[in-house]
Amino acid sequence: MDLRAKLQAATKDAMKAKDSARVSTLRLIGAAIKDREIAARTGDGEEGALSDADLIAIMSKMVKQRQESSKAYEEGGRLELAAKEVDEIGVIQEFLPRQLTEGESAEAVDKVVSDLGAESIRDMGRVMAELRARYAGQMDFAAVGPLVKQRLLN
Repeated sequence: MDLRAKLQAATKDAMKAKDSARVSTLRLIGAAIKDREIAARTGDGEEGALSDADLIAIMSKMVKQRQESSKAYEEGGRLELAAKEVDEIGVIQEFLPRQLTEGESAEAVDKVVSDLGAESIRDMGRVMAELRARYAGQMDFAAVGPLVKQRLLN
């Protein structure tokens, strides 16, 4: 079952269970996907088909936005809103691939660096692009960037 079908099935199940918070979050995901599809349409009105990788990228961005919002709400003393954002993160992450641990991320960086034959900091862009291609939605690239830089400087 592809990711889009899983999202639709989960939405139906949540509606049947009358889980309004889950339904709301799943509808937000659906709306974000629909927005991206509309933006990807060609001039002849044909919809641009989104791959599972595109859907993962959309949901990863949604998670990141909610993490930032949650942090801002906590700093502002709005703990109930922060908790709502954290709950939404949990629902979205159910559909994302498992996140790699720090050790697994380090191994992945080492493997990509050796596969590409990267030797200097000039190769950082190629390494990051390859990591994004291989591990989309599985690692935090903001955290991996400094690790790649460290590997390439040594």
